[in-house]
Amino acid sequence: MLYQAQTIRILSLLFFFALPFSGLSGCSTWISDSFHEPDVRLLKVDVVRAKLLEQQFVLRFRIDNPNDVSLPVRGLVYTVHLNDVKLASGESNTWFTVPAHGSQTFDVPVRTNLWRHMKYIVKLLEKPDEPIKYRLEGEVKTGLMFGKSVHLSRNGEIIPGSYIPE
Repeated sequence: MLYQAQTIRILSLLFFFALPFSGLSGCSTWISDSFHEPDVRLLKVDVVRAKLLEQQFVLRFRIDNPNDVSLPVRGLVYTVHLNDVKLASGESNTWFTVPAHGSQTFDVPVRTNLWRHMKYIVKLLEKPDEPIKYRLEGEVKTGLMFGKSVHLSRNGEIIPGSYIPE
């Protein structure tokens, strides 16, 4: 009788600890070959505040999920360069879910201090009609326990004169 009670208790504990992991079979989708990387695009950069020693921006991204299952997103690690000067880097830990075959936009707040680059930036702005190259690099963290990181790299040009008010 004592042996039977111990066996039942051990089986109950095994079942109790195995139950949370039984739902992870769906996570194998992220590891298998059927996973298609989502498309991540920078849509917009908004200036929130621009003071002498600190500038605040909001980067708006759109993520498109081409998969048959929803895609949990756990955040973004990013670096922004203007020409070859690193302007900002950071991490957003915002969690959200992109529906299957759907899309989601999300905002990432950015703080930077351009003071140490002021001389260089002023030199770039002296020619407002010449394009300035930018580069955004990052990694979107997806999935839950067995997630993947989706690398992101975008290059482009901005023309400063189009952002300067007349």
